[in-house]
Amino acid sequence: MTEQQLPAWADPSVSPAALDPQGVSRRGLLRRAGLFGAAFALGSAATGRTPALAADDRRPGGEDPHLVYLVGDHHIHSVYSHDAKYTFSQLASAGAEYGLDWMVFTEHSNFGHADFGAALEHKEILKARAENPRQLIFQGLEWYIPAAEHCTVFTAPGRHEVDLLTRFESAYDGKLLAYDKGGPADADTARNEAHAVKAIKWLAAQRRSGYVDDVLVLANHPMRLGIDSPHEMRAWRDAAPEIMIGMEGAPGAQGAAIPGWRGANSIRGEYENKPSAQSWPGYPADAYLTYGGFDWATATVGGLWDSMLAEGRLFSVTTNSDAHRIVFDTWRNGDWPPGQTFDTTGRLPDPVNTDTPQPGSDFWPGQFSRTHVGVTRYGYRAVMAGMRAGRVWLDHGHLLDGLDVRLTRDSDRGRGVTLGGRLRVRKGEKLTLNVTVTTASRRNPRGILPELAHVDVVRGAVRGPVADRDTWKAPDTRVAVSKDVSGRTGTYTLRIPLTAGEESFYVRLRGSDGNRNGPGLLGASVDPHGPVPHAPGDGDPWADTWFYSNPVFVDVEGS
Repeated sequence: MTEQQLPAWADPSVSPAALDPQGVSRRGLLRRAGLFGAAFALGSAATGRTPALAADDRRPGGEDPHLVYLVGDHHIHSVYSHDAKYTFSQLASAGAEYGLDWMVFTEHSNFGHADFGAALEHKEILKARAENPRQLIFQGLEWYIPAAEHCTVFTAPGRHEVDLLTRFESAYDGKLLAYDKGGPADADTARNEAHAVKAIKWLAAQRRSGYVDDVLVLANHPMRLGIDSPHEMRAWRDAAPEIMIGMEGAPGAQGAAIPGWRGANSIRGEYENKPSAQSWPGYPADAYLTYGGFDWATATVGGLWDSMLAEGRLFSVTTNSDAHRIVFDTWRNGDWPPGQTFDTTGRLPDPVNTDTPQPGSDFWPGQFSRTHVGVTRYGYRAVMAGMRAGRVWLDHGHLLDGLDVRLTRDSDRGRGVTLGGRLRVRKGEKLTLNVTVTTASRRNPRGILPELAHVDVVRGAVRGPVADRDTWKAPDTRVAVSKDVSGRTGTYTLRIPLTAGEESFYVRLRGSDGNRNGPGLLGASVDPHGPVPHAPGDGDPWADTWFYSNPVFVDVEGS
């Protein structure tokens, strides 16, 4: 499929099947697992439950389950967002074409959406689920956080999923309440920041009460405007860490700086803003750019993400399309009937094909950005549980077919722990980080066969809660190991020896196609060959692709 074409419809010969939010039956999982390996299916389905993430006693070691990784996108807009363009069917079929297992539709908060759109949208969600039976299609919301930017909020399917989202939107959305201001000089900043925390606690209470089976929250494009301060992000996390699980490590709009396409000053992710009166003043000018397409908060080794991980608490990163308007697409918004607007209908008219390329910065869901979530069952709640556990890695440009990470004590024979997990060890113990890479086996949607050039291991000390909640540096985090894997193909395992020192620590992974890198923002001694910004208007995303993983924590006894 070329970038100029709409994706093909899902195969009409495939009969719809009900998708059980609890997970499929053993037979269904085996059928699904034919794509991934029957060993996984037998191991997880036979028990009838999700194995524990890691040992929860005080003995050294840890044992995580076998996993299958499902690919998805948690940030997608349709005709039910005032600034988007496509129908649910167009977007869901695009996701199917590009291999997505799960998708979240996150329409912007808006009076039209709150009054009309969410309920109408749900009918189309049900239709899209029927048309694309091999996909898990969630309904969500892009929440305007009081005093800050945006968040993805989404729920597990159930009879209250729409009601929860509309109640939340009406009571807690910063745009609808005019609680959007959050600059240090604004008189309402404290009130607005407190309302954001109250909102997250309210969502967590709905989950605890059983009103909805599950709900998750992730901060979107945190550094696009610089208005998500470190203390706000920590406050959101601490309000309900079981639902406020992380942030976009890389934003959508990855096609914004394709040369000659959008403008001479364009930056990947549409990160073209400068600090404003609403921005947190402690961020450097470098924070308002993307690095290899990734947000500064994630891409900076020893930066904001690492400063949060150094507290010893999981905070996940993801990536997604943020699909509004697709690059090289030929469709435009339809015309409004007389007297109708978004505020009176909650829905844009269906798009119309013009046969002429239209403005756009985004890719179709799954076309460029992919979030991979490790699951032990196939189902809606299984995806949400995998995200909550931090079993997540992400890539751009279909850089990898697969990644499996296991950290083990050399004295153990088990599987060890994986992404998001915790390994308990003794001081001085020898450990092995096993990184199994499956390289790209087919050309990506741009027609390129991606090649991984290097794998970096980032290691950081865990020091516990910070005294200054606006800290954005982790001075004891750096690239500890870098492996040149140029020319290697197929599936191979890197075995990286580590030693537990005096204090607890974490490790996370990163790698790229090797096309563009240089010293990181905190110096070559911290990051000798990290992602770097592209020149304005000259950021071909397909020529600078990276993968990132969530961390694995190592708890050293006595530290």
